[in-house]
Amino acid sequence: MSDTSRTYDVVVLGAGPVGENVADRTRAAGLSTVIVERELLGGECSFWACEPSKALLRPVLARADARRVPGLRHAVDGPLDVAAVLSHRDDMVNHWHDEDQVEWLESVSVDLVRGHGRLDGPRRVVVSTPDGQTVRLDARVAVAVCTGTDTALPDLPHLDTVRHWTNREATGADTVPARLVVVGGGVVAVEMATAWRALGSEVTMLVRGEGLLVRMEPFAGELVADSLREAGVDLRFGASVTSVTRPRGPDGDVHVVLSDGGRLEADDILFATGRTPRTGDIGLEAVGLTPGDWLTVDDTFQVTAIEDGWLYAVGDVNHRALMTHQGKYQARIAGPVIAARANGEPVDTGRWGKHTATADSAALPQVVFTDPEVASVGLTAREAEHAGLRIKVVDNDFGSVAGAFQYAEGYQGRARLVIDLDRGVVVGATFVGPGIAELLYSATVVIVSEVPVDRLWHAVPAFPTISEVWLRLLETHRG
Repeated sequence: MSDTSRTYDVVVLGAGPVGENVADRTRAAGLSTVIVERELLGGECSFWACEPSKALLRPVLARADARRVPGLRHAVDGPLDVAAVLSHRDDMVNHWHDEDQVEWLESVSVDLVRGHGRLDGPRRVVVSTPDGQTVRLDARVAVAVCTGTDTALPDLPHLDTVRHWTNREATGADTVPARLVVVGGGVVAVEMATAWRALGSEVTMLVRGEGLLVRMEPFAGELVADSLREAGVDLRFGASVTSVTRPRGPDGDVHVVLSDGGRLEADDILFATGRTPRTGDIGLEAVGLTPGDWLTVDDTFQVTAIEDGWLYAVGDVNHRALMTHQGKYQARIAGPVIAARANGEPVDTGRWGKHTATADSAALPQVVFTDPEVASVGLTAREAEHAGLRIKVVDNDFGSVAGAFQYAEGYQGRARLVIDLDRGVVVGATFVGPGIAELLYSATVVIVSEVPVDRLWHAVPAFPTISEVWLRLLETHRG
């Protein structure tokens, strides 16, 4: 293939779930669309994050639930079948092949160019293909950057020379390390500590702060910490890493030095220390932006620093909400926005308009797949107070919910609603306990729809289900 130039209405950089959804929406609206990807179609979520991590965690959580059921616990006393768990993980990621994603793109008439795409001026992307050729793509209407994020690694001496894990190695490893150090206290850290401990690793968690999941309600991190300790995880707070080496070479033990002078040895070390935008080498300098920066956007996902409104940034790369489902939500807005503007149609940017994002701030749902599970949406009590709301915090243990005890003997968990007293609506909800992830959508609908709390009294939960916690919370609120 020789060097070529092509022109489309829309060029999408990045073929993860976000880029795929943007491309699908613009093509469905009649705009010719091409997507550029240098790795696998389906991106981080499909191959190195959401899908493989949940494939590892599902057997862990199912066994934990079974151990709480009378008459069943002794049937699951033995260790997990590691080979079967890893084989299931491999199946879930299609053994790191993306042919099905290619077929889907073809089915919706979106073109694909494989290679490393870089901006080369307004409305232009230049792609270096794997076979050494160059493809120049010109966009009549818009370029959408959907390149996502990478692991943000700490600034440690010579870390780049030390074989270490990020989320990719943690979700893709084909053997169980005897000893694993996990650095971090956020979602990736607690989920991977849960999975690999259950698969047989001796896990040590090093958390710089004094708690886990610090962006959620404090009790969420406390309950997860208790469970990790009970599972045998060595959990250390206030622990900062100053040095990581493998003095005997890449296959030798990893040596970790802490700020207090403590030392650890392990087989592998996972850094789950946040995310950084994948914008360092996509040509931002060619359009007057700074490589490596997050891309600031308005509520229609136009990059605010670019004149003429031709550049969009959708998904993690804009730093609004770093979760796959939120990126796909953004794509469902950005695609129609691009099409509406291209066709000269009015853009609906009212508060709940179809062309404006509101869920990134008003109702952001998240599930942490640990044992116990954690599910939250909307504002924490701390965030609501910081926003100046006059609130009431309503807490309830699951101990009074019959459905919880049907689910698991000795069920331990807690629920919280944050109520805006001036408007009489729920603005935040958090649930912690086994099997509570599916409670989250009902809470999300309540917050997005601004259902009056008094009206919720007439939404009757079935008995005996875990969802009856809603009734207990409302009874506590009424007093």
